[in-house]
Amino acid sequence: MRRWGSTRRQGTTGRTGQRGRTGEPERTGRTGRRLRRATAAVACAAALAALTAVPAQAQGPARQERAPHWSLKDTGAPDVRFRGLAAVSRDTAWVAGTLGTVLRTTDGGRTWRDVSPPGAGELQFRDVEAFDARRAVVLAIGEGEDSRVYRTDDGGTTWTETFRNPDPRAFYDCVTFFDHRHGLAMSDPVDGRFRILSTRDGGRSWTVLPDTGMPPALEGEAGFAASGQCLVSSGPKDVWLATGGADRARVLHSADRGRTWTATDTPIPAGDPARGVFALAFRDRHHGLAVGGDFNPGLPSPDAAARTTDGGRGWRPAAGPPPAYRSGVAWLPHSRTDALAVGPTGTDLTTDGGRTWRTVDTGSYDTVDCTPDRGCWAAGEKGRVARLEQ
Repeated sequence: MRRWGSTRRQGTTGRTGQRGRTGEPERTGRTGRRLRRATAAVACAAALAALTAVPAQAQGPARQERAPHWSLKDTGAPDVRFRGLAAVSRDTAWVAGTLGTVLRTTDGGRTWRDVSPPGAGELQFRDVEAFDARRAVVLAIGEGEDSRVYRTDDGGTTWTETFRNPDPRAFYDCVTFFDHRHGLAMSDPVDGRFRILSTRDGGRSWTVLPDTGMPPALEGEAGFAASGQCLVSSGPKDVWLATGGADRARVLHSADRGRTWTATDTPIPAGDPARGVFALAFRDRHHGLAVGGDFNPGLPSPDAAARTTDGGRGWRPAAGPPPAYRSGVAWLPHSRTDALAVGPTGTDLTTDGGRTWRTVDTGSYDTVDCTPDRGCWAAGEKGRVARLEQ
């Protein structure tokens, strides 16, 4: 969305749908898969219980261990705001942000390598999708040629610009992948309809899809390039697009990789260029979460979260929503009920599938992403990147 901040994951495997699992012990067969799922589920449940428990220091000298918490990692980039985040594993993550910055860690955030594309210092990267520690795609936002896509196959040592927007009316906000080959990017409306860009080779080449299957956009409707989560996928063909800025905040759904779409109103308030749905997360093709509100600091954001159990055909407001605007959301791995939402004023946790939320941290983050091996990461302003420590 050009009007703000422009110069403006998702099943349990994250926003790309099928991310790599670097650093995970190699096991084969059904027994190995069951063991991985069971181990991660037990650890995740224990982490959630401790996250909301009484702090160890309040339990007396017998308990000195700390509860799970966001642990800030020193990125060495205090002037950068990271709105793009791709969690590959507990050890490996990519972040992308302002000043054309892309960073990568492969040791759990202890060290970060600056892998920014050469000559991109004037660009704003708002989304990054990583397949593993070496292969990633980043999206730069902006009007006309400022909207670009880059791909790397060697961990960011070299990059190839694979798309530069030739249309001054287009403004790309988000990108998502169904698998290592098939993906989509979305632009704010052109000629009254959202524009969809498609790749079938992992982001090496892109094609604008026909807009005949896209419903008309509302007056003032656009996407929010706030967290890389305004376009998310789950499974091989399902994808959802979040909107705001119009009289109604909507979610558009496609079950055929972006060729035809249906639009559904959400209960998240709109009616202003700064209001609407900012982020989506789907743990499967039926169960999804939406968060948003009003991004202007200090303004109230009632009903800032909603949930669906029918693939986005209907949305219900949270009975106990987050207390303020939230720009990122992610399901916790191996859970059918637990998720995190983040924003500039804090992190909220739901343990009932989005019906109610409660604040568990007051740090500022713009985006959040989790991986199957319990690697939950968050990123935001002033170079802030954190990992949820178990």
